[in-house]
Amino acid sequence: MSNQNNMFGEFTKMAEGAMSAFGGVKEEMDSFMRQHLERLLSDMDLVTREEFEVVKAMAAKARSEQEALEKKVAQLEAKLAKAPAARKPRAKTASPKAAATKAKTTKPKAAPKPKATPKAE
Repeated sequence: MSNQNNMFGEFTKMAEGAMSAFGGVKEEMDSFMRQHLERLLSDMDLVTREEFEVVKAMAAKARSEQEALEKKVAQLEAKLAKAPAARKPRAKTASPKAAATKAKTTKPKAAPKPKATPKAE
């Protein structure tokens, strides 16, 4: 019976050693997987949580400013729609008095001189 107890003791020691070895292997595997994942994530060029939060806040601010500007534009368009139509400026035309003054100051153009034709002798 002592032989059988000795065999159970040896088996228990072997099982404890195996469990200890498996624990070490588990820690090694965890460490290896963590390093591998960290390397993959760094190669993917992902943003950090802090950078994401900053950009998210900037986008929210830009959106609120855009909405405020949209409201202001709508108010200005409504104001323009209510305002009377602006008069178009008249084209400048010469008044009869201005036309007469211009006619007096400009000299009439002289008639062109006829071209001389060669005489046949």
